[in-house]
Amino acid sequence: MKAVLVINAGSSSLKFALFPTEPELAGSPALSGQIEGIGATPQLSAKDAHGERYHEAVKASGSQNEQHRDALNHLFGWLSAHNPNLDIVAAGHRIVHGGELYSAPVQLNEFVLRDLDGFIPLAPLHQPHNLRAVRAVATLMPDVPQVGCFDTAFHRSQPALAQAYALPRAISAEGVKRYGFHGLSYDYVARKLPDVIGERSRGAVLIAHLGNGASMCALRDGKSVASTMGFTAVEGLMMGTRTGSLDPGVMLYLMEQKGMDVKALTNLLYKESGLLGVSGISQDMRTLLASNAREAREAVDLFCYRIAREIGSLAAAAGGLDALVFTGGIGEHAAPVREQVAKLSAWLGVTIDASANAAHATRIDAPDSRVAVAVIPTNEEGMIARYTVDLLAHAH
Repeated sequence: MKAVLVINAGSSSLKFALFPTEPELAGSPALSGQIEGIGATPQLSAKDAHGERYHEAVKASGSQNEQHRDALNHLFGWLSAHNPNLDIVAAGHRIVHGGELYSAPVQLNEFVLRDLDGFIPLAPLHQPHNLRAVRAVATLMPDVPQVGCFDTAFHRSQPALAQAYALPRAISAEGVKRYGFHGLSYDYVARKLPDVIGERSRGAVLIAHLGNGASMCALRDGKSVASTMGFTAVEGLMMGTRTGSLDPGVMLYLMEQKGMDVKALTNLLYKESGLLGVSGISQDMRTLLASNAREAREAVDLFCYRIAREIGSLAAAAGGLDALVFTGGIGEHAAPVREQVAKLSAWLGVTIDASANAAHATRIDAPDSRVAVAVIPTNEEGMIARYTVDLLAHAH
C-alpha cells in the first residue's frame, strides 16, 4: 500500500495518520493514532478504518531529541509490522509557524528548516517539536520526501491593516504582527463551504474553530480577512487552559506586584487559565457541561460570551454576516455552546433550529434565520495529506 504519513508532533506527543494514495488519495485515513508520554513512559494507541484499536508501550531512552526519534522509529516498525506491503511515499508535517516567508506548503530541506528555526521564538511551545520530528524522519527515512504545511499560511491573504499592531515601526519590521493560526482547519472548512451553504460561501463567513485551542476567522470570498489569534496562539478567545486576549497591563501588574517572571507568566497564560482557571474544575468542556457547580457554569458562560464578542468584531471586519460555521471538538459536539452563542448573536440575525442543533445536523439554522449556521467537522490531517500529494505531484 502506497501511503502518505501525516505527523503532528508536540512536546510530549506525536499524532499520526496514514492516508493511502491509490487508486486516489482517500479523505479518511487507513490508520490514525498517537504516541503519548514522550519524555516519561510513552504509549502508542491507534485505530484503523474498521474501528479496531491497538495499544502498546514504546521503549524510550536518552534526551528529548532522541526520544522523539525513538518514538518515530517505533512507529515505523509498528506500521510495517501491521502493513507488510506498506510503502510510505511522503511525510506531511503540521508546522505551526511559517512566518512571512512561507504562505503555502513547501518541500522541506535543511535550508527551509534553518528558516523555520528562526521562527522558534514566535512559537516556542510548538515549533521546536514540529521541526524535531522533521529531522528525525530525515534521519530514519532519508529517501522519503517531506512537506511542511503551516498553520499561519491561510491568513497571509489578510489586508496589511488586519495584520498590524500599533507598535513602533522598528518593532513591527522585526516581524511582530498578527499571524493567525488554525489555518489548516480553516482552509479545509472553507473548501467545504460551497457544498454546505451555497452562494453564501462567497460572502461574509465566520468560522469558529472551538477546541482546547480556540480561535475564529472571518472570510470574504473564501479567503481570510481577519482572525482572533495574532502574534501567538494565546490571543483571542478564551481556551481550555489559555487566557485568550488579556490587557497587557495585567501582566505588568503581575510582574511588579507578584514578582512573576517570564516562566511563571508563560505557565499562567498557556497552562493555568481559560476554562480550567475560571472553573477550577477542568479544561474539558464535556466535564463542565455535565457539572452542576456554579464555577463550571461561569466558565462556560464566559467562553460563549467571548465568542459572541468576537463575532461582532469579525462581522465588522468581514463587512457583514452571511454564515456562521462551527468546527473543532467543542464546535462539532457541544450543542449547548452553539445554542448559547446563537442566542447572544440573535441581534445579527442568527437563529438556530433547536432539534437540528441537538442532532448535530450539518445545517442548524432556523427557516427564518437571516444567517446560515452550519456545523462542519474539520480534517486537518486530510488537508495536510492533500497538500503533500499535490505539492509533490507538481514538483515532478
